[in-house]
Amino acid sequence: MGRAIGHATLVAGTLDILFAMILTVIFGREIPNMLRYVGSGPFPAATEMGTAGAALGLATHFALMAIMAAAFVLAARQWPVLTHKPIQWGIIYGLATYVVMNWIVVPLRFANPLPPKPISIATAKYLKPRPFA
Repeated sequence: MGRAIGHATLVAGTLDILFAMILTVIFGREIPNMLRYVGSGPFPAATEMGTAGAALGLATHFALMAIMAAAFVLAARQWPVLTHKPIQWGIIYGLATYVVMNWIVVPLRFANPLPPKPISIATAKYLKPRPFA
């Protein structure tokens, strides 16, 4: 079980952070600032911590991904039907975690208005304050 969680965390976490980095560059922002902003969720001072804040953001990202991966692996043990169509259920679970993070967790932590604009749903560009603008 630990190996499955570890692999899922590494694969999903890497793909997700690479996508976030690509969007960050496309919008003309700096990757270290984006990572510090991620770290500022649980550690508000991360935005002022330089390289350590960026590393903390990356660690925060992978910690959250490990929690999400563990939840799926535990659910799959409880309901084996999830493993019969892993791509289908993985996509459904990914969409569910996206909704939870972007419609509940982030707005509660950063006091963002709901609902976000359509462009914000696609890019997470609605995050305020925008320390990496």
